[in-house]
Amino acid sequence: MYRGEADERARLLNFAAQLITVPLDDSGTLAERMSKTFPWMLALSPADRESCARDLVEAARASSSTDQRHLAIEELTSWKETATAVAAGLGRSDLEWLDDAERVERP
Repeated sequence: MYRGEADERARLLNFAAQLITVPLDDSGTLAERMSKTFPWMLALSPADRESCARDLVEAARASSSTDQRHLAIEELTSWKETATAVAAGLGRSDLEWLDDAERVERP
């Protein structure tokens, strides 16, 4: 096994270990329980937390049933990076598009 494969496997096992703890707490919705295990989810809107929770569980199931570790890791990374961007304030302001954008040559 290559180093990258071992690292990916370790990340998946860590994610699975965290995910397994979610059903132990029987209070609240799935998203609320997962937010306790993955506190970065709190940066997301309530609707996005629900989507995130559902997507992470589905990705974990697909990953384990197809032996494709990258499915769960990519979904986890994608949602975590989205939460990080939201927490940093990205996406809060309206974009100002330039109508008279000047075209430049490719380098």
